[in-house]
Amino acid sequence: MNRESAGESELQGTATRFPLYAQILLGMLLGLLAGPVLGAQALVLGTLGKIVVQLIKAAATPLLFFAIVQAVLTAEIRGRAALRLLFFATLNACIALAIGLSLSNFFLPGRSLARFSPPSSTALASYAGKKIDLLATLESFVPSNFVSPFAENSVLTIVLIALLLGFGLRRAKSEQLRSGAEGYRVVEGAVNTLYRVLELVLGWVIRLVPFAVFGVVAKAVGEHGYAPLKGLAVYVAVGVGGLVVHVVVTYQAWLVLFARMPLRRFWKEAREPVAYALGANSSLATLPVTLRALDRLGVPRSASTLGACVGTNFNNDGIILYEGMAVLFVAQASGIHVSVAEQLLVAGACLVAAMGVAGVPEAGFVSLALVLNTVKLPLELLPLLLTVDWIIARGRSAVNVLSDMLLSILLAKSEERAP
Repeated sequence: MNRESAGESELQGTATRFPLYAQILLGMLLGLLAGPVLGAQALVLGTLGKIVVQLIKAAATPLLFFAIVQAVLTAEIRGRAALRLLFFATLNACIALAIGLSLSNFFLPGRSLARFSPPSSTALASYAGKKIDLLATLESFVPSNFVSPFAENSVLTIVLIALLLGFGLRRAKSEQLRSGAEGYRVVEGAVNTLYRVLELVLGWVIRLVPFAVFGVVAKAVGEHGYAPLKGLAVYVAVGVGGLVVHVVVTYQAWLVLFARMPLRRFWKEAREPVAYALGANSSLATLPVTLRALDRLGVPRSASTLGACVGTNFNNDGIILYEGMAVLFVAQASGIHVSVAEQLLVAGACLVAAMGVAGVPEAGFVSLALVLNTVKLPLELLPLLLTVDWIIARGRSAVNVLSDMLLSILLAKSEERAP
């Protein structure tokens, strides 16, 4: 299959003159400038931006499904690869969590907000009383039918269905190969064709992303202005700083010491998916761009599909780091001391919550509310945090995308070194 045909050519038609990441950054800049000027009138722009992001999510979910089915059906995936996936994802998640908790313990960012009286709001009342139940969470991943997960965008369940279908088709293919039958070729061709169709559709939609970014940013600034940044500057700085530290130290150490990949080569290909994630605020919506970047880095599709598609819901370093930092921030702002033992409970809750969220906008904020409920911390500060979450959320999405890319590279490199 020619990966540089049709949709990708259209997407990259003017790449050398005005690449996608530059268009996205320009859209963000114009949104920051237009928001204060338009004020409440910018709300309609935000609606248009939301429509584009929803369209991307709608197409990205079935793309994820067919990408996994295709990989399992056509690629060689061994049990050891799954163990490597779990090892690298868990290790990076623990490092991210340690960074988030350490920064909050060292800088005590919540104290910068302690003197402010949080606004009363019922916007997040629906989260009240929710708990993270590991058994219930695992049970929710098992589908009652094969339609609802797609309608509800339940990505983990879709991954489970794709794996079951992929391995079932693989077994049937193996049986037919032994008997000399070739009926499997029809199904395999259909899967490849549908996967390619969804790639093309997403390629067209991606061209609208800079306009969506402009609308979303203009709405946020027009509605809230820059005032919230004054009281939450430390919160934003610690959150974004933690994400930067994780990328610069942890990820680059993996690339240099284990993968032996030149950093310049990696960042040359990573800048487009990073910029796209900053704009779309979704690691799931960035999936086709991420896979293309990994292709250019020479990562086999067997590793990139396993790391970026299957691993995307177990590999949310950005969300995990943010949750660890934000939970302690809320406690500090509320004057609540969290002991070391209680921080271990926070760490466990963050890992479980991040495991169950999809790569969609604001997933990290929703899971934060669940973690706060689990460790019995107040939710009253959440509406205030929401006013600046659009800044940190884009950092979370960018780190999640980089995490997917790194995991794919590590899987490919470990496969090369395997006996």
